[in-house]
Amino acid sequence: MRILLIEDDEQLCFSTAYQLQNHGFHVDTCMDGEDALLFMNQNIYDLILLDRMLPHIDGIALLKKLRAQNNSTPVIILTALGELSDKIIGLDAGADDYMIKPFAMEELLARIRSINRRPRQWTDTDTLTYNDIIYSPSTNSLSGPIGTCTLSKKEGSLLEFFLRNYSQILPRTTLLTKVWGPYAEIEDGNLDNYIHFIRRRLKTVSTTTTIKTHRGVGYRLEGPHE
Repeated sequence: MRILLIEDDEQLCFSTAYQLQNHGFHVDTCMDGEDALLFMNQNIYDLILLDRMLPHIDGIALLKKLRAQNNSTPVIILTALGELSDKIIGLDAGADDYMIKPFAMEELLARIRSINRRPRQWTDTDTLTYNDIIYSPSTNSLSGPIGTCTLSKKEGSLLEFFLRNYSQILPRTTLLTKVWGPYAEIEDGNLDNYIHFIRRRLKTVSTTTTIKTHRGVGYRLEGPHE
């Protein structure tokens, strides 16, 4: 699960991120409202932890912008503003939960698990189907007209993103950010290598689904009649 933590208290931000990472989460951080908007617009996160009082753009304004874009990513507000009226404002703006600082990490983890149990919020374990292939993110298994094969975790993450955005031309920068993260220091050729690996997997199961290269732009997952 990839989490975006938006918190302007540097010590609290890094401490919270460190603890979440120790519990197996991938965490990106930012401490400014304008930067947060750029992160949120990438639409690559499974959960957003949002402070209300931020420089340049406050948390409530950010949340309203997110929901206005029909982005349903779950949001937990983490704030020192604990009056009933504050909670109502946050929840009415589109927050899924509201926690008062200071908070115990155990409670935050419990709140994350609670959101995780809500139906249709998390889709990591859903089976994805397109054209003549079926992919299961929970087992990293790909099935086609002939046979089944297992993908590596990185291959699976990349294929899953293609399947959730099939028939769309996906820019290279978007693919790199989604699979490796916005701060990852990787060579651009790594993406080409993994595209090659996935194409081999598709060939293994004899599918007519292909990944087409759009020179200078990116790639698109498509069927035989597109």
